[in-house]
Amino acid sequence: MEDARLKRLRIRSWRRGTKEMDLILGPFSDAHLADLSEEDLDLYERLLEENDQDLYQWASGQAAAPEALAGMLDRIMRAVAP
Repeated sequence: MEDARLKRLRIRSWRRGTKEMDLILGPFSDAHLADLSEEDLDLYERLLEENDQDLYQWASGQAAAPEALAGMLDRIMRAVAP
């Protein structure tokens, strides 16, 4: 894995526009990014391009996530759920 890419993705995960998304994406990135395939990293990076208001609605179940991102978001939520 490319260390610079993982570092950049971790920073983007922790420095979101909202604290709620920091607390969801940050721990996931710390624990799981190194284990993701290149394809999954591409998908995660695409998810990070979305705005936090939409991401939070998808993550909290207030709105359905786009089909292309739903699997990754489900994986994230399962990983960070208590």
